[in-house]
Amino acid sequence: MKADSFLVDLLTDQVVPASQARFPDGAHFRTEIPSVEGPAILEVVLETADQYGVVINRVSQGSGAMLHSQAELRAMAEISAERGLEVSLFVGPRNAWSIGGATHAADGPVFGSQLRGMRQLRYGVEDVLRAVECGIRGFLIADLGLLDTLVNMQSTGDLPSDICWKISVMMAPTNPASFRHLVRSGAGTINVPADLSLEELAELRHASNVPIDLYIEAPDSLGGVVRGNEIADIVAVSSPVYVKFGLRNSRSLYPSGLHLQSEAEMIAREKVRRAAVALEWLERLGGDIRQSSPFAEGLAIAKP
Repeated sequence: MKADSFLVDLLTDQVVPASQARFPDGAHFRTEIPSVEGPAILEVVLETADQYGVVINRVSQGSGAMLHSQAELRAMAEISAERGLEVSLFVGPRNAWSIGGATHAADGPVFGSQLRGMRQLRYGVEDVLRAVECGIRGFLIADLGLLDTLVNMQSTGDLPSDICWKISVMMAPTNPASFRHLVRSGAGTINVPADLSLEELAELRHASNVPIDLYIEAPDSLGGVVRGNEIADIVAVSSPVYVKFGLRNSRSLYPSGLHLQSEAEMIAREKVRRAAVALEWLERLGGDIRQSSPFAEGLAIAKP
């Protein structure tokens, strides 16, 4: 059954330009499951993805590499290398977890993911070095000073050149000038707000071909948008784009641990199921849009 021809004509007349940019392998999009808090949850994600026939190109984690043991970091790196997907870990230290009280004030959360003082910056760098030693090659960055420091360390050979610095949604740009500034600063991919319109996404894409990361479904703390039915249009204007599947109406997992294990597993399973449903919409409305395969060029696959 086809949509009414009048509606099709209206969609055809829209002026939002389709992106001509692609990932290095020629694909339009890649999938990402966020808040994958450790190797056990990663196994659950992949088990559920196999069940639904969903290819997962990247998983990300929000509690921070510092809350994983070295054995857990190595386990995630080994799964990354075996399955050909990127594992991206948040840098653990952050202002919201420090001894200061400003982030707990009414307007304070906006500062929560920044690094406070030289000691916390040092801990952030050390968090990256420790995870890199265990094989991890992807990190979420939410502080401009940390990004600058890490990029400089790459330029001097103190960090591998194949690390991808993923800009966290906690530092999401909302206009092309800010987007371009992050690109110049060394961002590998950039998470933008989940509620941007197609026109606004097209504006960011016009600023640079660096991949966009976008929540197709966002947790309540990030607006709770649910846009799975829009995925074909979103990919068309944003390509190359990582489509992220958070989950509305679920509890926050940060910092995660064994006390939240059962909930984290069920939340992970539902995120993958939501991804499967959205990809059905993409197949219905997306035409010739293509996803990257495992081991695709440009993925920051771990090196255990």
